[in-house]
Amino acid sequence: MEYPKTRKEAKETGNKYYFTGIPCTRGHIALRKTKGVCVECMKEDWVLDNAKRAEKPKSEAAKEAGIRYYKRNKEAVKARSSARPASEVRQYKDKHKERNPEYYKALVSVRKRRHRAATPPWITKEQKLQTRQMYLEAQRLTKLTGERYVVDHIIPLRSDIVCGLHVPWNLRVMTQEENLKKSNKLLDTFGAT
Repeated sequence: MEYPKTRKEAKETGNKYYFTGIPCTRGHIALRKTKGVCVECMKEDWVLDNAKRAEKPKSEAAKEAGIRYYKRNKEAVKARSSARPASEVRQYKDKHKERNPEYYKALVSVRKRRHRAATPPWITKEQKLQTRQMYLEAQRLTKLTGERYVVDHIIPLRSDIVCGLHVPWNLRVMTQEENLKKSNKLLDTFGAT
């Protein structure tokens, strides 16, 4: 497409853009808007502004607007979320983990504390070693298959019905997907709820 050569010519013909072929103040040889702004400079400014905005905390009004939007469009939001590729979700989680290390340290600390509280004092060294072997097996399977494996408590440590112990005979290795489906439900030996 042929663009006007000057700003005046662009305004007269009703075009939004013009092209002079002369570098802007930042050195871009690109289209310019009739307002006189280089399109490439605008793109750079947008990126910087978005980065600055991302660093600032969200206002309460923005948070409430997000909650209202979710309530009105719950099904559409869920559909978009489930359609996202797993690699994209993993990248988002990794970035969140990098930006919030204290939060994840606290989560790990709570989980370890819960495991210590659920480990009976009468457990033997061999049984502690068996427990450790379960976690090593989950790591090995994760590396081998590429699918995330975790150690599951057959009788959950926290439940409304009954709380289990952190002992080898209450543990099993399973995929993370299966474990998330199970949540903290009590399953029989055949896997039915």
